Amino acid sequence: MKNTSQAAFIPQNPAAMMDIWKLGIMAFELWSTSLSTINMRQNLWQTQQPNSASMMKENQRMVSEKLEAAMETGLEMQKAMLGMAFGQQTPWWVTGRKAMLPYHRRSSANSRRLSRRK
Repeated sequence: MKNTSQAAFIPQNPAAMMDIWKLGIMAFELWSTSLSTINMRQNLWQTQQPNSASMMKENQRMVSEKLEAAMETGLEMQKAMLGMAFGQQTPWWVTGRKAMLPYHRRSSANSRRLSRRK
């Protein structure tokens, strides 16, 4: 007898396929904005004094944003695992987007902010 209560590993409808497409786009955007942010911060580190007020502020911001994003992602993972413990399975493409969202949001914002900087 086949168990139909389990979430499908492979999507069975067009809406789920679109969610997987969105996850792929989000992953690509995260990758590209992360690379540009790393490049711009590396440029700042090479062109400014490491103990200047602006560099200290930027470094503190970088660390605090990463910690906040990690905590938000951990919370999403805990929600998914708690849901699994209670028999509520969320498809991997939904959980993946929720887990990547904090990093994606911050990486995109940092890339925009640093590119405007003179």
